[in-house]
Amino acid sequence: MKTGQAQSGHWSDLRSRLLSAAVMIPIAAFVLIKGGVIFGLAMALLGAGLAYEGATMLSQSGDDISQWRRVLLCAWPVICVAMAQRGAWSEIIYVCSVSWIFGWRCLGLIVPICLGVSSLVYLRFWPETGLIHAGFVVTVVVASDSFAYLAGRLIGGKKLAPRISPNKTWSGALGGLSGAALVGLIWAVIFSPGCLFGGFLTGAFLGMVAQAGDMAESATKRWLGVKDSGRLIPGHGGLLDRLDGLLVAAPFAALLTIGVTHQPLWCFAFLSAWQDLISAILP
Repeated sequence: MKTGQAQSGHWSDLRSRLLSAAVMIPIAAFVLIKGGVIFGLAMALLGAGLAYEGATMLSQSGDDISQWRRVLLCAWPVICVAMAQRGAWSEIIYVCSVSWIFGWRCLGLIVPICLGVSSLVYLRFWPETGLIHAGFVVTVVVASDSFAYLAGRLIGGKKLAPRISPNKTWSGALGGLSGAALVGLIWAVIFSPGCLFGGFLTGAFLGMVAQAGDMAESATKRWLGVKDSGRLIPGHGGLLDRLDGLLVAAPFAALLTIGVTHQPLWCFAFLSAWQDLISAILP
């Protein structure tokens, strides 16, 4: 009986997660596909919501952040989103750094939010392949999170970092990494058959980065003594709980576009160097 109860507890949040996904996925897909002004406005609104939620979380942990300061902090990601549409990264970095006037902890909150939403806008507004870039990053991170959840619940096993996040397991981490790599490979098969290894490798890399972002957010919440960043999304918690991995993965994906022109981001310039290295190692 106890075993059955334990198994049931593993999946206690599955129904709420599925219901949340049923609402969020169509909205996210519509915004992503439409792009343009709709995508920019959605990212500005999302960034403002993340900033307000994060400031509220800091306030609950003891920081003296008044209501008007929380509202004012929402302007930072909105400004950065506007700048990202024209690739003004130096200005974005400057705007992020100015948030130190609200305290160093607010700076630590604003920087990843601004860089995350700005990178998504930058990727989506990329000429010709913007939808592919943004869609790749979003689906890879979603796959990482979903496969990690399923593998962790189905397989279980040794905890990954029990002091930081007691529910995460090594099986979940490997499942998430595998799911992200698989989705990356699928994108490459569809859009660039000549860069299959690049799609697989980039998917795995971004999946790993997303999991690191998830762990970082868990460690921050534990340090602040907060269980969830909010209660907006049933089964997930707050916006930061749901988007932590994406906020970290998006800037890394944006960096990968430095090596490409009219190709998808996973066809980065040094792909041939990786292939030559592997060819030299393998018989």
